[in-house]
Amino acid sequence: MKFEELRSFLNEKADQYNAPDFIENDPIQIPHRFSLKQDIEIAGFLAATISWGNRKSIIKSADKMLDIMGNSPYDFVLNYSEKDLEKLHDKSIHRTFNGEDFSYFVRQFNKIYKENESLENLFEVNDPENNFFHAIERFRSNFLETEKHRSHKHISSPYKNSSSKRIIMFLRWMVRKDKRGVDFGIWENIDQKYLSIPLDVHTGNISRKLGLVSRAQNDWKTVEELDVSIRKFDENDPAKYDFALFGLGVTKELL
Repeated sequence: MKFEELRSFLNEKADQYNAPDFIENDPIQIPHRFSLKQDIEIAGFLAATISWGNRKSIIKSADKMLDIMGNSPYDFVLNYSEKDLEKLHDKSIHRTFNGEDFSYFVRQFNKIYKENESLENLFEVNDPENNFFHAIERFRSNFLETEKHRSHKHISSPYKNSSSKRIIMFLRWMVRKDKRGVDFGIWENIDQKYLSIPLDVHTGNISRKLGLVSRAQNDWKTVEELDVSIRKFDENDPAKYDFALFGLGVTKELL
């Protein structure tokens, strides 16, 4: 496809999949149950963190975490007791993300929210940065203790060439603004032009099929290669093409 044909095709598909019925079968339904900003952030971050594997399974596991938190994530994070966290340690949550990891995340959220009104403060992009490469790493150093813990593996590092798919997805949810009702756009101080595509099996395969990337791996270098391609189509809202690429991958429309 020529440039204009491809842009028109991807705009059409982004328009098709960026619709309220997308929420029903996607982990983004988890934070959509809340209206308080901090509840949305915590529920969204936890749902994004366990977003690997079957989407129904992800949603079921996220439900389990919300139930444990009394369906009030922010209140639980601020007011949990040690006994509450002790009960978590032997629980199974989602695949390799277990009760010990969940407990660790709750503690870290408590620390962060005692010092910050929003997680947005930890993800700000500085000049002359043009994506979240450094911002994610700054967040990691704030959220994680310096002492090594098993839970660190659940927050990927772009400095180690990880695609950081789950954090990139969470950032799309929080930062991206439109009137479709899927993404929240509740972070006011971060421009959505810095967003990237969450790179997974679906978006990676479709990107290669359409000639948007040439690298075979789904790593950070490929994220940046895809940035260059999609920002030519819309430099102000590049992440909208996540809907197109993911939708095309899930429906197998191009196979």
